[in-house]
Amino acid sequence: MHEGVARFQKIMESIDPGIRVVEMEASTRTAADAAQALGVTTAQIAKSIVFLAGEEPILVIAAGDHRVDPEKLAAIMGRPVKLADPATVLDLTGFEIGGVPPLGHRSPLRTIIDEDLFHHEIVYAAAGSPRAIFACHPGSLVNWTDGLVAKVKET
Repeated sequence: MHEGVARFQKIMESIDPGIRVVEMEASTRTAADAAQALGVTTAQIAKSIVFLAGEEPILVIAAGDHRVDPEKLAAIMGRPVKLADPATVLDLTGFEIGGVPPLGHRSPLRTIIDEDLFHHEIVYAAAGSPRAIFACHPGSLVNWTDGLVAKVKET
């Protein structure tokens, strides 16, 4: 088992023992890859994206079928935002891009959850590596992260 996956699975066992992490043979690095590997729509993929609002890191958990609108995110945060670079993502979360789960990071991150994820009973999120996923209800993401549900979809 990949080190990041094992670490995430251990975290989940303490939070929700019913969650099962699955390591896939196919890549789940992108939302399209994950959807194809799982046989679901891209909209059912909950992708974790790290932004910076000034110096404050923000995790956005977005539906896989669209982009996050930085202006909408900036309005929520009250200041401009920018996408974090891969090294910053790894430093803040302890996970590489493509495997960043919605929780279990090195540092607690303020979390914004895309309201469009609630169009689905079950969504799938990264679980510590670009080949690992887990399934959950979108409401669980809110509970686990104390996330703010908001409209972040780029239109």
